[in-house]
Amino acid sequence: MEEIKIQDEIQNLYGSIAALITQAKTRVAITVNAEVAMLNWRVGVYIHQFVLQGNRAPYGKQIISNLSELMVLNFGSGWSQKQLMHCLRSAESFSEEQIVSAVQRQLSWTHIKTISYEKDALKRQFYLEMAINQQWNTRTLADQIDKMLFERTAIAKKPDEQIKQALQELKVEDLINPDLFFKNTYILDFLGIKNTHSEKELENALLANIEAFILELGNGFAFVERQKRISIDATDYHLDLLFYHRKLRRLVAIDLKLGKFKHEYKSQMELYLRWLERYEMQPGEEKPIGLLLCSEGNTEHIELLMLDEKEIKVAQYLTELPSKKWFADKLHRALEIAKMNKELE
Repeated sequence: MEEIKIQDEIQNLYGSIAALITQAKTRVAITVNAEVAMLNWRVGVYIHQFVLQGNRAPYGKQIISNLSELMVLNFGSGWSQKQLMHCLRSAESFSEEQIVSAVQRQLSWTHIKTISYEKDALKRQFYLEMAINQQWNTRTLADQIDKMLFERTAIAKKPDEQIKQALQELKVEDLINPDLFFKNTYILDFLGIKNTHSEKELENALLANIEAFILELGNGFAFVERQKRISIDATDYHLDLLFYHRKLRRLVAIDLKLGKFKHEYKSQMELYLRWLERYEMQPGEEKPIGLLLCSEGNTEHIELLMLDEKEIKVAQYLTELPSKKWFADKLHRALEIAKMNKELE
């Protein structure tokens, strides 16, 4: 009897979803992408409500399997069991407000489906907003998730509320937190250089692969100059690389260093930034910001100096892609140090 009752209810569920599909097919072609994403999310909502509200979790797989057979028979192979699971996952991961906002801002169903499998809600919000702001295609989004962009971004070690606020401000784009655009680790596996390289070899390799380097820096970075001459009191200094970030409206000074971060690097970068502010900054721009790229990490030293709270960012660069566990452990250590600093305030 229970089996017959479930089959009857599946028919009713199918009828509701079939009506959704029929209605969606009649909409104008220009909104196809938004309609597909909204349709799939709504299908997931129906399935979620049917399974949970009726306390049918033990029959969940069977229900989806049977439903899929009906859907494929009447609407084609696009409604496989796997597709229905994607729909269900999106409904479990995102609210209607989030889905509406995403499709209005040109994210596709593939974007939404990909992000929905991130377990942490804050990470889902991060990738959702960054994909919109950076105009990532679906392949770029998948690559950024695979390379653990969230864990590598400076914002990740902030308290959850600060991260949410930064992402909310990103929507408005009148007050953008630089920590969303700077990483604590940069992956330069495209360079093809040996471990025993010089700073000059690194600089030459970066310039020879400037497009790939800019992609790793992130959307919005524009290359300005190499070996920027900075003359102070008849002494010439040379900044390795100078970039400009369009969204931040800031010059970005990058200095390349072998080995671990040293305190004197901070003083040198501060000198460069003051000079750029005085002689290169244009009206309407924000103050220049510095990035020190070191070949070795010394997270605790950097965290205790609290450089990321100021206008100088320090990051490690890697010429080979490490394991995801390596990134997770690095973030965990940074969070522990940040927590300790907070307790000492």
